[in-house]
Amino acid sequence: MHKIGLIGGTFDRFHLGHSALIREGLSKCDKLEIWITSDSVAKRKNSKVNDWEIRSKELLGHLGGNSSRVSTHVLEDNYGPSVMHQDATAIFCTKETIQNCYQINKKRSEKGLANLDIYTVEKVSAWDGGQISSSRIRSGEIDRNGQPWIPESFRVGNNRMTPEVEKELKEPFGHLVEGPENDHSVAISSAMTEIGEVNGPIIAVGDVTVLSMQEFGSMPDIALVDGLTKRRPWEPFNKIDESGYDNVMECESPAGNITEALLVCCESSITNWNKDGSSTLIKINGEEDLAPLILHPLAPLGSIIIYGQPGKGVVIRWTEEASKERCRNLLRGFKKD
Repeated sequence: MHKIGLIGGTFDRFHLGHSALIREGLSKCDKLEIWITSDSVAKRKNSKVNDWEIRSKELLGHLGGNSSRVSTHVLEDNYGPSVMHQDATAIFCTKETIQNCYQINKKRSEKGLANLDIYTVEKVSAWDGGQISSSRIRSGEIDRNGQPWIPESFRVGNNRMTPEVEKELKEPFGHLVEGPENDHSVAISSAMTEIGEVNGPIIAVGDVTVLSMQEFGSMPDIALVDGLTKRRPWEPFNKIDESGYDNVMECESPAGNITEALLVCCESSITNWNKDGSSTLIKINGEEDLAPLILHPLAPLGSIIIYGQPGKGVVIRWTEEASKERCRNLLRGFKKD
């Protein structure tokens, strides 16, 4: 049993892989020093990484009765104190970071210090066989347990909303930005100012919202329209500029339903944006009202979904783990036709 072991990493969105790494460390050491990458270093690589205090708190919160055996520290470079640590005798890593451990031991040898015993921990697999990672969680692909945000049952066939789900959807899901119904630019202007900088795509749902953003000069990255407003044909629909989008897709999804075709279009639009930032217009034969329930689960963390609230203004909602979880729970309430 080692007296002190070392672990280094970003530890963003603490997940099952992180837990496995720490569990291995605790099985071989009396105490662990966990060196968590500083904000200045981590956010240079990805601005979506949570603040150090959040990452440290989440990590310690998952330790339960082992918290007294673990301490967290700020890591400002690739090595931290490992090359000079007098008391540590072990270091824990994954195959992806083992080369860094070899470099640490090389530097220790140059300083006349004994090598650290290196323990390699296998990555934990997600539901699809890929690895659980913070980057996949931030991109919206999986949750922290490696599970999909879209229930598997949704990937085949048609899914019909139940009265129970409809009741849950009566209240706006997000923040209402008010504006007069005869001038949609007021609410859109206020909403765009309030949104500010976004770390994901801006997704607009509904003809009025999409056209209002276009006229405001802020084309959404992903737009969903059905040619209707208040379930009636909307003549200004023809003013929506399809040429402003890199991709135009069409699908069917009747009112009160989420079809496999709609899911495929939404997945493709997110994939296209993730790949090269390209924009997509999805034209739906039916209704687009329920689309946010699958867009939140699919979208990267930090995205924005904006849709109209007739007679009141527009609703904006950031895509976060909480919004993904709520939508997944609602989707589980749908029934197959």
